[in-house]
Amino acid sequence: MILEIVKYGNPVLRAKGKPVEEINNAVSALAANMVETMRAANGVGLAAQQVGKALQMMVLDVPEMDDRPSTMTMHGKQCDFEKRMPMVLLNPQLELSKDREIGIEGCLSFPEITADIMRSESVKARAQLLDGSWIEFEATGLLARALQHEVDHLNGILFIDRMNSATKTSLSGRLKRMQRETAESL
Repeated sequence: MILEIVKYGNPVLRAKGKPVEEINNAVSALAANMVETMRAANGVGLAAQQVGKALQMMVLDVPEMDDRPSTMTMHGKQCDFEKRMPMVLLNPQLELSKDREIGIEGCLSFPEITADIMRSESVKARAQLLDGSWIEFEATGLLARALQHEVDHLNGILFIDRMNSATKTSLSGRLKRMQRETAESL
């Protein structure tokens, strides 16, 4: 089922997600609906907050892209990350590299807004899967960027918080309008 994606101005986007304590049918159904919602919106990631649930849960479906290549390494060996997509990650934790890079980002909760955002080039991720097991991997490229973006959501941090001040100032009118429209619809 396709869920409504929460837009900027809804307070749930600023909520820190609660850990997923029990993986049950409701969590599995939410994960399936989040994947369907993300794909319908042509996104590469979606956090539970973006569908109105303040949980430590995210989904990813990062494609291989020539202009934004990604890698995924597990146990020191590179793996075909596309075969692992879509990924449902519960209670994720990231260790960020010190090397940083600027890249273009958008967000399904901010339709038609993109900006250059500084992020770590690579991350080490640890998260729980729907079967209850834990996965650990290293990621680079768009996969690393998507992980950081979605984990920020899980902690109530939005990509506009990572914009430089000039970009944020140039978007302030659009952001205020979006906030107002969202508040009126609540």
